[in-house]
Amino acid sequence: MEDRLDSKLDVVIEEELTERLDAPAIRIRSQRKRLFQTFVRNRPAILGVFLLVLVLVMAIFADDWFIAIFQGREPQPLLAPYDPLEQDTVNRLAPPSREHWMGLDSYGRDTLSRIIYGSRVSLLVGLLSVLIGGVSGALMGLTGGFLGGKVENVIMRVADILMAFPSLIMGLMVLAVLGGGLFNMILAIGIVLSPTFARVAHSSTLGVKENEYVEAARSIGAGNWRIARVHILPNIISEVVVLASIWIASAIRVEANLSFIGLGVSPPTPAWGSMIRDGTKYLFQAPWVSFFPGLAILITVLAFNLLGDGLRDILDPKLQN
Repeated sequence: MEDRLDSKLDVVIEEELTERLDAPAIRIRSQRKRLFQTFVRNRPAILGVFLLVLVLVMAIFADDWFIAIFQGREPQPLLAPYDPLEQDTVNRLAPPSREHWMGLDSYGRDTLSRIIYGSRVSLLVGLLSVLIGGVSGALMGLTGGFLGGKVENVIMRVADILMAFPSLIMGLMVLAVLGGGLFNMILAIGIVLSPTFARVAHSSTLGVKENEYVEAARSIGAGNWRIARVHILPNIISEVVVLASIWIASAIRVEANLSFIGLGVSPPTPAWGSMIRDGTKYLFQAPWVSFFPGLAILITVLAFNLLGDGLRDILDPKLQN
């Protein structure tokens, strides 16, 4: 009888220990499920994801470059109906039709094909410039907020100086020093965006470094590098990611502005900003030349803004409650 009771007790203890050991994993899974459900219920965010997927597919599969690399030939249009550089001077400024859904521009080039190829420039500039600005700005803010003192004053005063100029003016100043071109434009926009990320990372670091677990890590002899990497960075990265998703839209807008004034990629490479500029001469005669590239910018910027709002809802602990 006693042996049976002991065996039953052992089973109960084992089950309880197993439940306690599995509890953290269950909580993590339930939290991930709750965050996913929160994002799915956000219809504007889902719309943003849908529009963003369309733009990404359009940029990746504009031509068959992934096949042409292995075959050793020039890429041929895939999603784009025509070569974006092919000219039909006889039918220049032709209105939208079955053959050319968005009409032809002033050189007789298919507007739809140029919009599809131009998405590559916009997405490349938007993603890389935010990556440069986000990484550099987050490191600046994290370093200044964690170390404090003179280091903090120097870093944040530099950020204040950069933020004193409007984004377009600051981009023009950097490009005036570096010169035009795609890479220089990416670097210029990254420099323009870095102070904003520095401000967000700095304020978040000031709040996190006062927590008890940071003091506990310091009390057991953890170095500054380990504390910043293990305890502070993971707790501020969510705000940086949300800001990055929103600022990609602003980077695309700045790229369009710079391309509009002729400081973007060199012609005849298609870019949405330069396409709008080329059509300003024919706004009354052929408004589609500028309208459709402007619509593409609007849809892409809207997609990233909606996605950013959705990420903020699931990553911001203040909104999760």
